[in-house]
Amino acid sequence: MTKESVTYRSDAIKRGRSRAAARGLLRAIGMGDGDFDKPLVAVANSFNTIVPGHIHMDKLVIEVRRGIEDAGGFAYEFGVPAICDGVAMGLPGMRYSLPSREIVADAVESMVESHQADGWVGVTNCDKITPGMLMACGRVNIPSVMLTAGPMMPGEYKDRRLDVISIFEAVGELAAGKITNDDFAEIEKRACPGAGSCAGLFTANTMACLTEALGLSIPGCATVHAITERKMKMAYETGKLSVDLVRKGLKPRDIVTGRSFENALRIDNAIGGSTNTCLHLIAVAREFGVALDLDTFDAISRATKHIVALRPGGKHFMIDLDNAGGIPAVMSVMSSSLNDEATVSGKSVKEIAAGAKVMDEDVIRGLDKVYHEEGGIAILRGNLAEEGCVVKQSAVVDSMRRFEGPARVFDSEEEASKAMLTGRVNKGDAVIVRYQGPKGAPGMPEMLGPTSILTGLGLSEHVALVTDGRFSGGTRGLCVGHVAPEAFSGGGLAAVRDGDIIRVNLDEREIEVLMSQKEMKARIKQAKAPSKKLHGYLQRYRGSVRSASEGAVLSSDSR
Repeated sequence: MTKESVTYRSDAIKRGRSRAAARGLLRAIGMGDGDFDKPLVAVANSFNTIVPGHIHMDKLVIEVRRGIEDAGGFAYEFGVPAICDGVAMGLPGMRYSLPSREIVADAVESMVESHQADGWVGVTNCDKITPGMLMACGRVNIPSVMLTAGPMMPGEYKDRRLDVISIFEAVGELAAGKITNDDFAEIEKRACPGAGSCAGLFTANTMACLTEALGLSIPGCATVHAITERKMKMAYETGKLSVDLVRKGLKPRDIVTGRSFENALRIDNAIGGSTNTCLHLIAVAREFGVALDLDTFDAISRATKHIVALRPGGKHFMIDLDNAGGIPAVMSVMSSSLNDEATVSGKSVKEIAAGAKVMDEDVIRGLDKVYHEEGGIAILRGNLAEEGCVVKQSAVVDSMRRFEGPARVFDSEEEASKAMLTGRVNKGDAVIVRYQGPKGAPGMPEMLGPTSILTGLGLSEHVALVTDGRFSGGTRGLCVGHVAPEAFSGGGLAAVRDGDIIRVNLDEREIEVLMSQKEMKARIKQAKAPSKKLHGYLQRYRGSVRSASEGAVLSSDSR
């Protein structure tokens, strides 16, 4: 092969007599004489055999590497950890999920920087892995492109389409006598039929959609399903694209701007995405040098119409969104409100929108027949949440947009779930689950168990749930999370006692406990957080993590 005239970052480890030992070691991995003249492209692969969204990535990575090599690059691959929230949910291990986002970002930075890659591809899926890789994109800022590995197909039982949330909700349905033990067993067996991220618009698929909206994956990538020939072809094209980006010198910060994040927020609100994006987009934006806060989320939500309603807030699944045209089709409906920013594909956002078409107007609605006049996310404030808290308002029935009821206070998810299943939570109650924040838990675990139990029991339209923890993207009902400051840090939730009246007004964006400021201060001073023996990473995490209102980033990170 003829030596290329361009200079690559990786030349620092490949060229000159002083790098002979490094070349010798690189020969051991298969590099030959001609390969030292090629761009070195890393592939961050979160493949493992415990997370369904990742079990097929080994096949995708083969295609990514083939694309890199066919485009004239040399690929090296490294592993990235991944936690399955659905498996860890409700257990102490769930406290590691959000903190693992920082580990993913650090792992990519370490492997890409130490080996001086010229560019890298992130093969990713699921809740914290995709945000962690996006954080690394902005932080390392060398040519990068993401391949989100695709959703799972829905399951089916008795003419009902299923996903993992169906199983969680079946626990409450069984307790309420709505289904039989046989039904329960069949739902468990059929809900998750194979590889891919869970089939509804939960956090994993929301983040895939926002990766595409930011311009960091190939158009259509978010909704192309896991086990399809289309996804394999997309993997190959992603590999080829990564080499093209290296040769052009196009870096993530050249492509993704503050206006790109505005686009992502508009898409997020239009499709009714997970509330976890309020953590992840703030953290990702920070790595790109973009200031993003909860007020921006709320302002954009108020100005955005809700045009897609997938599970859990609607009846459709990711496969329906894909068949309807995916995120490019959503962009086509929203084109007038989107900023015309660049993408890794070489096409601008509005060029992608102009080339797309809505194939099913029931799945992606026009602006004249929207699901809701406002976007999916609302930010509330009040004496319970002076820094703000988050609710997926698109999944709240109209009758619960104004709520007032007595508090039922729990200091753990386990206690709350047990009370629900034993009939100790009633219509009109406000269930408080506190000390679940980034520092308090620590790790801010998701609480899909309690929210799904409420749904299964038929209480999701009658009970409020308020926490300084967070919810799965699979949550529906008046579930208010990310309450900040958290109880552990002296937030208002620490003052609440059984019977106190909680008031929520989504239209006015208010949340409060009916209590004087003097009484609240006195109670907070008396409050004692549950004692938890910590060690290792979680101990270090508690000592450095910031508030949920700041994206739960680490305070030791000075970017």
